[in-house]
Amino acid sequence: MRPLPFVWPYWPPFWAVFLWAFSPEFRIIRKARKPAAHSDSPDAGSVRVIVLGQSIAIVIAIPLAWVPSLRLPTALGPAVFVIGVATMVAGSVLRRHCWRLLGASFTGDVRARPDQPIVATGAYALVRHPSYSAGILMNTGIGLALGSWASTAVLALVSFAVYSYRIAVEERALLAAVGEPYREFMRTRRRLIPFIY
Repeated sequence: MRPLPFVWPYWPPFWAVFLWAFSPEFRIIRKARKPAAHSDSPDAGSVRVIVLGQSIAIVIAIPLAWVPSLRLPTALGPAVFVIGVATMVAGSVLRRHCWRLLGASFTGDVRARPDQPIVATGAYALVRHPSYSAGILMNTGIGLALGSWASTAVLALVSFAVYSYRIAVEERALLAAVGEPYREFMRTRRRLIPFIY
């Protein structure tokens, strides 16, 4: 049986949500590539790590979804598909919320300046990096919609790994530029999951 994102009538809503959720991501990456490549950029290759990691994950995850032994039970397929699409939507809504809160401080590459305001409202009141939590949700949603536990695991784990690298790079840059105010922000909230991690 084919994964539901490739079966009528499931494929139109999946690909419509996919394009809606990820088209802003492609624009952000396109704008970030040049500044991230500058020799004085604090990005430390994190844009490349995210793009390469996510690309490899999706190239692996889609074929895995066709392997019957790696799929979730067929009876759960439609429900898990809906949960996956809803997870993609939730992740994208959270990402857009973060973009609005950060305004000009949101960039695709890592940048930091001493006068940079520390946003501690909205989702940032709960975790330090909600936009990366959102990215993980979006990618995990693809795996769920594919109906494969293996695809879901690959997309979730790779997303977590690439964003963990990005977080380390970003926090190092913010601590160097902003200093104690950012250290206090870090001390009072978790990285990605409220009260847990």
